[in-house]
Amino acid sequence: QLELITPFQLYFNPDLIFRKFQIWRLITNFLFFGPLGFSFFFNMIFLYRYCRMLEEGSFRGRTADFVFMFLFGGFLMTLFGLFASLFFLGQAFTIMLVYVWSRRNPYIRMNFFGLLNFQAPFLPWVLMGFSLLLGNSIIIDLLGIAVGHIYYFLEDVFPNQPGGKKLLLTPSFLKMVFDTPEEDPNYNPLPEDRPENQPRDQDQNQQHHPE
Repeated sequence: QLELITPFQLYFNPDLIFRKFQIWRLITNFLFFGPLGFSFFFNMIFLYRYCRMLEEGSFRGRTADFVFMFLFGGFLMTLFGLFASLFFLGQAFTIMLVYVWSRRNPYIRMNFFGLLNFQAPFLPWVLMGFSLLLGNSIIIDLLGIAVGHIYYFLEDVFPNQPGGKKLLLTPSFLKMVFDTPEEDPNYNPLPEDRPENQPRDQDQNQQHHPE
């Protein structure tokens, strides 16, 4: 918005990424939502709202799994972007979060601008229709829905099927970085490591070794 950089330096371009080594485009194409306007604020509100509800809901206490969903979704969108000539994928990422939240909360009733009443699983499709009314391409929305469905199926549906198993395993290094280690209830610290004993020990040392 300050014109310090332009969208041409941010958009997804495989040729510039792999031949000119402009690796930052793999990330920056998710961070640009267009000029300030209704569409920009619309995306910001939904991104914040549903990202927060996922983090505080089904991903509560599972920060590493939450980050892994980001990486998995971003990777799939980037692969699709190679073949679909898409320039910015931020809106698709927002729709992916909305889709995952809506499928995990199927019985919540929604109201869209006081005009429509529906249950949560229809929310991504309502947003796609609204995007179509604004004159935007629905390819981005369909990509977000597709990636969201792939994640939801592999994470929530397939492991519960007969013969199914969990295919999306969060790498251990992500858990080391983002998840706090659980305290062992059977751990018994050494006497010198117990904070309640330290002042007493110091007083005893002073009594045995007077200055």
